Amino acid sequence: MNYLLNIDEAIDRKFLVTKAMKGQAEVGTIIHVMDAEQQGQSVIVYYRVTRYNEKFHDYQDYTAKFENLSAFCKWAQPDNFIARNYECFSLRDIQHYIKVKNKNFTSFCLPIILIAAIIIWVLALFVLKGVVGIIVGVFLTLLAAFAALYLLKKIKKKEKMRLYRKVSAGWGVVFE
Repeated sequence: MNYLLNIDEAIDRKFLVTKAMKGQAEVGTIIHVMDAEQQGQSVIVYYRVTRYNEKFHDYQDYTAKFENLSAFCKWAQPDNFIARNYECFSLRDIQHYIKVKNKNFTSFCLPIILIAAIIIWVLALFVLKGVVGIIVGVFLTLLAAFAALYLLKKIKKKEKMRLYRKVSAGWGVVFE
């Protein structure tokens, strides 16, 4: 999914790294794009990685070249909530958030629905047989699809609320 229309939109923004780049930024790292330029189809990005320690802040500047804008967007995605509050989160929190955020219908729900449908239809056709088996199979397959979608929404909401609670603890805001 492309988040940016052109590379100029990335300048002076913070991005969440979703794919590790050996020796530069690991998954869950927040990068600050300092400058960027487009050379033909390829994109050159100058960015800063800041590491927070209990005693000091350390940063290092890097340069990365990507085949195109889409490749950059796959590597680092804009996430304003995480980028704005990342000092409150551990690397583990952010990596877990990325896993939850990257779950979608195709990667999470579809496998559950397919496995449930196979089991339901095998049982419906061989145990109940006939029209009753077909009606029960259709009903249970639809129920499994709705359950998978509900589970996906619930998991995503639970993770977002956990992170919001962690950030809002300092503000005195209570989420229920």
